Amino acid sequence: MNKGIFSLILFAFSFLSAQEKTVQIAFLSDVHLQDLYGSFSDNDFKGIINPKTGKATILRTMDSQLHSTRVFNENYFAFIKALDDIVAKGIKIVAMPGDFSDDGQAYNLRGLRTILDQYHQQYGIDFYLTTGNHDPVGPFRQEAGKDDFLGQDGNPLGIYSNGNQGKTTQKIITKDIAESGYLDILDELKDFGFYPKEKDLFWSSPFDQDSYKNYSYQKAFQNSTYSRRMYEVAKGFSVPDLSYVVEPVKGIWVMAIDGNTYIPKNINGNPDDPSNYNGASIGYNNVLANKQHLIKWVKRIADEAKLNGKTLIAFTHYPMIDFNDGATQEIKNLLGEKKWQLERVPDEEVAKTFSDAGLQIHFAGHMHINDTGIRKIDGKMLVNIQVPSLAAYLPGYKILTIHSSEKMEVETEVLNNVPHFDDLFPLYEKEYKTLSQNKRHQLWNKDILKTKSYHDFMLFHLKELVRLRMIPNDWPKEFVEKAKFLNGEDLLLQAQNPGSEITPKGINTKSFKKWKFDDLLFDLYKFQSADKLAKKDIQKERLYQYQVLEKLYEANTSQDPFVKQLKSVFRILSLLSNGDPADHFEIDLKRQLIKKL
Repeated sequence: MNKGIFSLILFAFSFLSAQEKTVQIAFLSDVHLQDLYGSFSDNDFKGIINPKTGKATILRTMDSQLHSTRVFNENYFAFIKALDDIVAKGIKIVAMPGDFSDDGQAYNLRGLRTILDQYHQQYGIDFYLTTGNHDPVGPFRQEAGKDDFLGQDGNPLGIYSNGNQGKTTQKIITKDIAESGYLDILDELKDFGFYPKEKDLFWSSPFDQDSYKNYSYQKAFQNSTYSRRMYEVAKGFSVPDLSYVVEPVKGIWVMAIDGNTYIPKNINGNPDDPSNYNGASIGYNNVLANKQHLIKWVKRIADEAKLNGKTLIAFTHYPMIDFNDGATQEIKNLLGEKKWQLERVPDEEVAKTFSDAGLQIHFAGHMHINDTGIRKIDGKMLVNIQVPSLAAYLPGYKILTIHSSEKMEVETEVLNNVPHFDDLFPLYEKEYKTLSQNKRHQLWNKDILKTKSYHDFMLFHLKELVRLRMIPNDWPKEFVEKAKFLNGEDLLLQAQNPGSEITPKGINTKSFKKWKFDDLLFDLYKFQSADKLAKKDIQKERLYQYQVLEKLYEANTSQDPFVKQLKSVFRILSLLSNGDPADHFEIDLKRQLIKKL
């Protein structure tokens, strides 16, 4: 064979092979890292001694964990386990869609940097971060602290950034517990996407007008300084935006969108006062009104990616698509507009805006749930993948496998077993004993300390969270008081229209007696958190019984207010348990299809 032809064939084969080579990105969201074994730069306190490990440990109380939508302590071990999994899978790119810290405190940022540096240096993993509403809590550094750390005697311990704060009798004062602003985060975590690196093939921010064709590392670095990444959120109020896009490997553009929008409370107030800004937890609804430059930038980058044959993958802290599987209106009707975190649901205009701008694949966190949202608008498709939190049920992360620019695969990795998740249990035993002596305090369920896996621990956390916070805060008191005495058989009888059969054919009513209304609500929150993966944590018999009840209540024509409320509960349950694929699925952008794998 002619050498020239052979070389041409070899080149073509190599080119096609390179084009077909898969790229994997792991997404770890809402890690909420609190450095259990950290230290303060201006105080010798290193925590309380754990009798099981002999280590000094800075931890929060179990009582505070069980009233929060996340755990504060055990997620430290879950983060290490997730990173070890990623190492074992050979994945070299990790994106973290915000809330990577507890509340942006200096000692937690240092702890995070140490861990990320270690995995980068030892295993060659590149990390790309974007900010969430917990990092930073506000645009600029502000005094802060917590009154729910655990003290040596089992009582709460306060750690504050100045001595005028807090109500606890025991106090530790350190500047390292203050909530860092953007500048502090940028300085501490500069190596993880926030600044360009020489090895990056491309890096740009919304404030860099140079095109891909004219890219140079030197110019990108000059444009990446903090002072050049500010925008005016209101007249006279300039705040940072740390959005960026990077090409870590040839052909793949990873877009980290800073979805935080810090809006001044008082436009006549001081622009430099960190307390004069509202929090950013609302997400993209505020972006549409107050961050127009970001939308223009997304469109410009999406157009440029298409022009240059790049595959664009975006991630932000906040969802772009309703994450309640079509149940939002039903939840509003039942609970009210300000319950169930409904204020965080993005308007439909958000999906349309970013779909029009050219985004197709978007990963988000914030809600601590596993979900997939799809919108097809004007011939375009946007897929929003909700990454679960490592600090809540169902603990896990996502892996994106890019097979080609048109075909991708998403898989959910659940953390069932986490080494050392029970290391802190002896300290909680001490806390419980101390709490038991306070008759006015509502006790948490000590059985959580009998759990044998991280999965079971997080499931127990959700159960206690539902009991101690969700039901009291979100649900109508009269409805809960009336429903809590019902079991499954009672609900079956309530579901039937007057004059219909007392027992539907083929149904064993006695088997419905095994569970109560509280169990139903717990399962409802399992589906909200884990989507279809919750089915692994609910008995098959009960899942079937729910299906029977869903159909009966849907057909029920009663105008009794209580029955109508129960009808809403089962409609919400049906919608949350039958959403789009959210475990392991394929995205076909060309055909605009999502296929369960």
